[in-house]
Amino acid sequence: MRAARLIKMVLLLQSRSVMTAAELARELEVSERTVTRDAQALSEAGVPVYAGRGRAGGYRLVGGYRTRLTGLAREEAEALFLSGLPSALREMGLDDAASAARLKVTAALVPSLRDAPRTAARRFHLDAPGWFHEPAGPGLLPEIAEAVWDDRLVRARYRRGSGDEVERELSPYGLVLKAGVWYLCARVEDDVRVYRVDRFTAVEVSPTRFERDEDFDLPGFWEERAAQFARSLLRTEVTVRLSGAGMELLPRAVDRAALDDALASASAPDADGLRTLVLAVESEEVAYDRLTALGPEAEVLAPGTLRARFAGAAARLHALYG
Repeated sequence: MRAARLIKMVLLLQSRSVMTAAELARELEVSERTVTRDAQALSEAGVPVYAGRGRAGGYRLVGGYRTRLTGLAREEAEALFLSGLPSALREMGLDDAASAARLKVTAALVPSLRDAPRTAARRFHLDAPGWFHEPAGPGLLPEIAEAVWDDRLVRARYRRGSGDEVERELSPYGLVLKAGVWYLCARVEDDVRVYRVDRFTAVEVSPTRFERDEDFDLPGFWEERAAQFARSLLRTEVTVRLSGAGMELLPRAVDRAALDDALASASAPDADGLRTLVLAVESEEVAYDRLTALGPEAEVLAPGTLRARFAGAAARLHALYG
């Protein structure tokens, strides 16, 4: 514990020209007295820590005690500090490691690039979850992330959508963060499957390592499975007639997975400029919610039950607004 703190102190002093005892105590989460003892220990170990007195005093490294990264352009240095996702790293239990890594990089940069972390943070921030939806809690994510990093087998209990639990031995290949929800891509026997991390109820990381398939492409696998999943949800077809304005609004109302097929099915405009097409949707309930947003720019032709629902809604609106 103390050794890690001493290393962090050296890196802090490398990344800044001078720091007061109070500043170091705040960064290291210790007392100023501990900072004094740590500085003395570093000095005795041969690290040239100098303690200045007075208003302009503080701790600093003397004698050019530093390591520098050379050959980095400014945009490259700034890109390094844009590559991390603070909330994701925190949920995986890697925020301390990421903080130490950023500190080491900062300490090693040449002086002219030391402001790269600040300039990057001022100009870019990623907030992954969608609006109006609380992200699923990470639950057992740190344990799963540990297994992913170390290629270790996992014995896990998983709650299915139906509510029943199953036990599986998994080879965890990779983690994906989608709209604030974590997913695990893991091999089970000869198949690679996708699991929601918040549905794991128990996880035991084995000391045994599995042999990773080096040809496995996580981004490619996820893109393919995500497309399959989106299409698997579209079990109902709705026939609609749209105005020109409705055609323009359609991408806002339907799933991307269904949009291309719907546009391909669209008829040529009739004498009134209206076009008829078939939409694949999850259910009539979802279709009602989505198509309501198009207002009078969309007319449902089939199925009859959905058309009747819109007709009833239109009658009630007419009664309200006259």
